[in-house]
Amino acid sequence: MKKMLSAFLLLTFALFFSQEKKPMFWQDIQNFKKLDQETTPPKDAILLIGSSSFTKWTDVANYFPDKQILNRGFGGSRLTDLNYYANDLLNYDPKQIIIYCGENDFADDDKLKADVVVDRFKTFYKKIRSKFPTIEVDYISIKYSPSREKLWPQMKEANKKIAAFMKKEPNSEFIDITKVMQDSKGNVRKDLFVGDMLHMTPEGYQLWTSVMQPYMK
Repeated sequence: MKKMLSAFLLLTFALFFSQEKKPMFWQDIQNFKKLDQETTPPKDAILLIGSSSFTKWTDVANYFPDKQILNRGFGGSRLTDLNYYANDLLNYDPKQIIIYCGENDFADDDKLKADVVVDRFKTFYKKIRSKFPTIEVDYISIKYSPSREKLWPQMKEANKKIAAFMKKEPNSEFIDITKVMQDSKGNVRKDLFVGDMLHMTPEGYQLWTSVMQPYMK
C-alpha cells in the first residue's frame, strides 16, 4: 500500500512540475503543430507572424483573395516569444514573411527602452535570414493603440529605428500603417478600435489592407 501511495505521489509531483515548466504560449505553438498535421501548410505562402493584431484577423484571406496566406499570429506575444519559438514559427516554406510584433513588449514593461525592442527585432530578423536569406521580409509598424497612449513615445522611437534598419536590408520593407489610422488632424482614429481601444474593427483591417497590398508578393 505504501509503495502504491509513493508511486502515486511521485506521479502527481511529476505531472505538476511538468505543467509548471511549460513556457508561455506553449499551447499556442502546439495548436499550430496540430493544424499543420491536419492540413499540410501551403508552400510559397505569405507567412504572418506576430501578436493579436494578426491572431484576431481570422478572415485575413478574404482581404487578400488573390494571395495564399498562412496566419501564425498568437495573441499576447512579444518579440522575445518570437525569438524563443523561432524554430517552430519558421518551420515553413514561405515566399514572404510579414511581422507584426513589439507592441506587447512595451505593454509588458512600460519602462522598456526602444533600443531593447529594436534589438529583439533584429535578433528575430537574423534568425529569419539564417534560414531564408533571400525571401521578402516585412515589418508592420507598431500601431498606436489608444489604450496604450503612455507608451507611444517609445513605440514611435522603435518604429523610426526599425524603419531605418529595414531600409538598409535587402528584400525588406517597413510597412507604415500609422498614418492611415489617423484623421485629418493627425490624431489616432479611435473609431478604428473595438471597446478595449487595443484591437481593431474590420475598417481598421481594411485600412491595413490598403497599405499592405503593394508589398504583398
